[in-house]
Amino acid sequence: MEFFKNIYIVYIKMSKLNYENSFIEVFAGCGGLSTGLIKAGFNPLLLVDNDTNCVETLKLNHSTEYTKILKEDVTKLDLTEYKNKVHILAGGIPCQSWSLAGKRKGLDDKRGNLFFDFIKLIKECIPDIFLIENVYGLLIHNRGETFNYLIDLLSIDNQYEIKYQLLNSNDYDVPQKRKRIFIIGLKKDLNCKYSFPKSCKNKPTIKDAFYNIPKDFEYTQCNKYSDKKIEFFKKIPSGGCWVDLDEKDQKDYLGNSYNSGGGKRGILRRLSFDEPSLTLLTSPSQKQTERCHPSEIRPLNIREYARIQTFPDEYKFYGSITSKYKQIGNAVPVNLAYHIGLSISNLEY
Repeated sequence: MEFFKNIYIVYIKMSKLNYENSFIEVFAGCGGLSTGLIKAGFNPLLLVDNDTNCVETLKLNHSTEYTKILKEDVTKLDLTEYKNKVHILAGGIPCQSWSLAGKRKGLDDKRGNLFFDFIKLIKECIPDIFLIENVYGLLIHNRGETFNYLIDLLSIDNQYEIKYQLLNSNDYDVPQKRKRIFIIGLKKDLNCKYSFPKSCKNKPTIKDAFYNIPKDFEYTQCNKYSDKKIEFFKKIPSGGCWVDLDEKDQKDYLGNSYNSGGGKRGILRRLSFDEPSLTLLTSPSQKQTERCHPSEIRPLNIREYARIQTFPDEYKFYGSITSKYKQIGNAVPVNLAYHIGLSISNLEY
């Protein structure tokens, strides 16, 4: 398929910075959202994260004379120098406090309170548009009351019109089932209409993602399975999981979890070439959330992780293998970010 044959090269050529296509991203991570926005024609003024490895990854891929890349705690960041000078303020606010896989403490968790810091940044730089990405759990936390409260705050005293929608990455040229909530705020005095991107007809699979994958250094980097786990995976077919084992092996592997109820379909999960990947996490080999290669008995490697998140092959990641998995797993899929960027560039005035 043409989907991965024509993977783009991230390249910025600017004779001068144009305010109308500029953006700032905080909580930038390793740059999935910013890479997609760049592909859609936007230029980064400032990229900020507090993780050293993420910042080094951003420098490897997005350094230009017009782009400042900063290692900083967002709670200490001040954007007043950019007041009325940036088109988009973007951020994938850390989502652990809303995640369905976590304790969902929400605003009782200091990570949830980072929403208030983002609101402070909006007030400081007054962008035309702001863009927030977060997990599905934010929508349903406290029966939706938390989300409605945050939406009201994000209107900034009724200065911004708020749009939001839950999007599945596989609908936007990403070979992965990954649902995320996107919140768009538009200054009301822009007098414009915004529509979220329509789903694409193409629904790529892991087979598409791994087409002609380069056998580079990143390809050799992956976590290792124990000998015991390898023996269990030999019995798991493509697309299968622990339920494909006989009862004796199920009890042996799951231990006390065998009687705990629930589906537990992430345990000993082998992916399938004919389907999109399950949501990539910060590690491909956690016991409850395995991401085993479809035909080989090993976790997905770094290059495969990056392909599934639609990073270009030229994209470089800095740090240990553990850090690289974490960076890529936390990222906004590049192609999803690209389609969001296009939808913003197509505003109707």
